[in-house]
Amino acid sequence: MNLAPGGGLVRLDNVVKIEPAATASRIDRTDRQRETRIRAGVAPGYGQADRIEALKRAVVALNLPAGYSTFVTGKAKEMEKTFTEFLWVFLLSVVFMYMILASQFESVIHPLTILLSLPLSVPFALFSLWYTGNTLNLYSALGILVLFGVVKKNAILQIDHMNNLRAHGMNRAAAIMQGNRDRLRPILMTTLALVAGMLPLWVGTGPGAEERRAIAVVVIGGQTLCLLLTLLVTPVAYSLFEDAAHALRLSAPSLAPWRRLAQRGQRRAWRHRLRKAWSRRPPTPEISGGRNGDN
Repeated sequence: MNLAPGGGLVRLDNVVKIEPAATASRIDRTDRQRETRIRAGVAPGYGQADRIEALKRAVVALNLPAGYSTFVTGKAKEMEKTFTEFLWVFLLSVVFMYMILASQFESVIHPLTILLSLPLSVPFALFSLWYTGNTLNLYSALGILVLFGVVKKNAILQIDHMNNLRAHGMNRAAAIMQGNRDRLRPILMTTLALVAGMLPLWVGTGPGAEERRAIAVVVIGGQTLCLLLTLLVTPVAYSLFEDAAHALRLSAPSLAPWRRLAQRGQRRAWRHRLRKAWSRRPPTPEISGGRNGDN
C-alpha cells in the first residue's frame, strides 16, 4: 500500500509491476563501485604468479564491457605489490654488503670474491623449492633474502684467514691451501648448526606452518647444496681475482691492511728488542772528578 497525494491509500500494483528475478543475496562495494569476488586457491604443483597470469588471460578472453574492471586481492595483491620492492631490496642488500666488506677488507677485489657466492646460492634455493613441492611466493622470496645473509660467511672465513697467512710471509698458493684446510672445520660447524636450527621450522605444524616451511626449505637447501661449490669456487676466484688485480695494478691495496699490520708488528718487535738490549747493557762506570786540585 502507498499514500496518495490526498492522503488516501493506493494499491501497490497500480504503480509498480512486480516480477520475480534472480539477484545477488548481498551487494559489496569498493570505492562506491559494485564488486563481485571470486575466491580460489592454488592447486599443488602450480605457482601463485603463474595462476595470476592465467586468471588475467581468462578475464581478457571474456571480453567484458567497458564498464567492468578486474583486480586481485589477498596474498596475490601483496605479491604483486612487493615483487618490485623485493627486487630493490635484493639490489640494496648486495650494495650494502659490498660497502661493509670493502670497508673491512679495504679492498675492491675481495668483496667481489665473497659476494660471488650469492648468485651461486639462488639456483640451489630454487631447486630446493621445486624438489620439496613448494612455490616461489612472498615467503620463499624472504627466505632467499635470509639466505643471502648467511651464505657468504664461508667465503669471509676463508679469505680473512688466507690474507692473514699471506701477511705473515706465506705465498699465495700455500696460503690458499692452508687457509681452506684450517677453515673447513668452522665452516662445517656453522653450516650444521644453521641447518639444525632450521629443522624445527621445516617440520613444524600448525597455523602458518606452510609459510614458515618455505623459508626453512630455502635456507636449508640453499646453504647445504652450495656448501661444496663455494668451498671450491672461492679459492679459485680468489686466485683469479688476485691475478686480475695485479694486472690492473690493484694488488697492493688488496693486502694493504694486512701489510700495515705486519709492518706495525715488525716495528713494535724492533722497539721491544731495542728496549731489551738497552736494559741488558752493562752500566757505564762513573768518573769522579777532583775538586780544588784533589785527585
